[in-house]
Amino acid sequence: MIAKLQPIGLLIGRVVLGIVFIAHGWQKLSGGLDETAQGFEGLGIPAPTLSAYFTVFAELIGGAFLILGALLPLVGLALAGVMLGAMFYVHLDGGFFSRDGGYEYVLTLAAVSIAIGFSGGGLFALDNLWLNKKMDEKSVEPAAATA
Repeated sequence: MIAKLQPIGLLIGRVVLGIVFIAHGWQKLSGGLDETAQGFEGLGIPAPTLSAYFTVFAELIGGAFLILGALLPLVGLALAGVMLGAMFYVHLDGGFFSRDGGYEYVLTLAAVSIAIGFSGGGLFALDNLWLNKKMDEKSVEPAAATA
């Protein structure tokens, strides 16, 4: 029973996490990339313009890819990297709890990004569909070669 629910749980996790990242990326994009870069510069983030562009597009594209279940290991690593950067440059001095400006939330997002990124995404992920197709092709090839 639980095994049958796992794909649904992974789909829900991917969709919710993807929406959260898209919302944060959209917030930065609609505020203006130049303003985001200026904010990053004020926080002491290295290469603030490059960091702003990377962050915004990692959150937007990464969020969409999470929802689709595509390139999950790369997306998980990219989004975890963005969140760890936010933790070290913005939230670390606030302590653990988010209510005090701490790093609890971004650390959770980083960990869940890694977990979902390396979960395989479940039955309803494009990665899973593509990998299953590749596995089916490999299992057919040897049989065809011996015939």
